[in-house]
Amino acid sequence: MEFNYLAILVAAVVPVVLGFLWYNPLLFGNVWMRESGMTEEKMKGANMAVIFGLSLLFSLLLSFFLQFLTIHQTVAVQMIGGDPTVEGILPSFQAFMDDYGSAFRTYKHGALHGLLAGIFIVLPIMGINGLFERQSWKHILINVGYWTLTLTIMGAILCGWV
Repeated sequence: MEFNYLAILVAAVVPVVLGFLWYNPLLFGNVWMRESGMTEEKMKGANMAVIFGLSLLFSLLLSFFLQFLTIHQTVAVQMIGGDPTVEGILPSFQAFMDDYGSAFRTYKHGALHGLLAGIFIVLPIMGINGLFERQSWKHILINVGYWTLTLTIMGAILCGWV
């Protein structure tokens, strides 16, 4: 199973583009600023090159890992050590890949797994952090909603772009 590096790169751009829209004052930006305690002064005092650079790096890491949650064939290849071309691979593996090698490789399936990651990974993590940080439910749900939608779109790209 080879990685689709173009899909990984495109999916890594999704958090930046969606974040620009999601946290825009026309959508959730004003509420998020109020609920998080963010001010214009704080925003102006930041090094945006570092913030966007690290955001893209983290998005690449997320995109690379998310394919393991969305593409089931990756697990089958991992079970044989990661290289299906080496000698000694049992014929049953090739038969399995012939039967199921492209099963569930759709945008819809990837979106489902991205959505599930948002609900069952992002929500608990951000919910716990938000509760201990005494954040409002508005703040928590704005951030969870952003990441859930982001992972849904990223998952669709990673799984469906064959």
